[in-house]
Amino acid sequence: MPTERSFGPRGSAPFLCLPHLLEHHARRIPDAPAILAPKRAPLTYGRLYQHVDEMEGRLRAMGITRNDRVAVVLPNGPEMALAFLTVAASAVCAPMNPAYGAEELDRYFADLHLRALITQAGIDSPARRAALSHGVRVIELSTAVNGEAGLFTLIGEHGYVPSHESISPGGVALLLPTSGTTSRPKIVPLTHVNICASAYASVAALALREADRCLSVLPLFYGHGLIATVLASLAGGASVVCTPGCDVTSFFAWLTDFQPTWCAAVPSMLQAILAQARLSGERVADCPLRFLRTASAPLPRRIFTELERTFETPVIEWYGMTETASAPIGINPLPPRQRKSGSVGIPVALDVAIMGERGALLPGGQTGQVVVRGASVTAGYDGDPGGVCRRLVQDRRPWLLR
Repeated sequence: MPTERSFGPRGSAPFLCLPHLLEHHARRIPDAPAILAPKRAPLTYGRLYQHVDEMEGRLRAMGITRNDRVAVVLPNGPEMALAFLTVAASAVCAPMNPAYGAEELDRYFADLHLRALITQAGIDSPARRAALSHGVRVIELSTAVNGEAGLFTLIGEHGYVPSHESISPGGVALLLPTSGTTSRPKIVPLTHVNICASAYASVAALALREADRCLSVLPLFYGHGLIATVLASLAGGASVVCTPGCDVTSFFAWLTDFQPTWCAAVPSMLQAILAQARLSGERVADCPLRFLRTASAPLPRRIFTELERTFETPVIEWYGMTETASAPIGINPLPPRQRKSGSVGIPVALDVAIMGERGALLPGGQTGQVVVRGASVTAGYDGDPGGVCRRLVQDRRPWLLR
């Protein structure tokens, strides 16, 4: 089984900090497209890194330091992707669903101990009201008119003496909530090592190269969209199209306009895209994809079969968790290896085992709890409520038991 040190394009070791990853590609392929979006000019790697560096300076002048927690509440699109990269490279990024209501926002603002909120300029929103009620500073994001995809300006109180702080691999870059399917959502702190290891795991699992381009219709406030799609594409020196979301009426036009080599979506989105293809008779033969990737929920076998027939490409099912920084615990492999519809696939990036009730690792064919370990796995939940995230020592290295 591959270890965490085997990740990286063409066998190179991964970068351990997000700014170093972005700087590497900015120096190596400065004119290559990094982020694209409908009706916007492409953002190159060189301009992307320059923008992140400039906005870090602006945040420092606003008094935001390396360990400050900054909520980002923005609609889907390239600005959200670039805001994530900027804040995670400068401070601690806490992206939130812009559709959250007042009660959810109040809980997160109370639990996260935020220093600031970044949100759209000039727009009253529940997030802005929640920030003001909790005494959290509001930094406004203004989109550059007719600029490259994702560029923005940050507007807020200045006058602080900028601090000069270096980013450490073990520093927290991202705070993400769990899905909350079995209990109240918990907050997962992910370090630079965690998210970089996850991104390179995706590069290895999907054999991403610079010529690849992802069409993403995923929300960018959780790990599947942010880490396993946007950051994975950038780790591979490839490009990613950040759309406003899953607009099935625009999907096939995006295929034509951007000529992606793969698409990232969840099962409900793929079913809607299939329904649109049936309704309109859309042709995809002129827009060949290398694969479709789906995660976050099981894909019905009937849909799996119809997708492969309609798009004439393999469907890759992916199993990951927020606690693994969305790195694949299991993945159905690319051809020529066998894919099994309804299966979570095989381990590719993490050590995965089944553990019995007494903490012993079980042999194949036995039933128990799934445990994982590797460079992308979180050290625990923020505040570790109730000790639900246990790290069990086996073979002198800890396993994560959820």
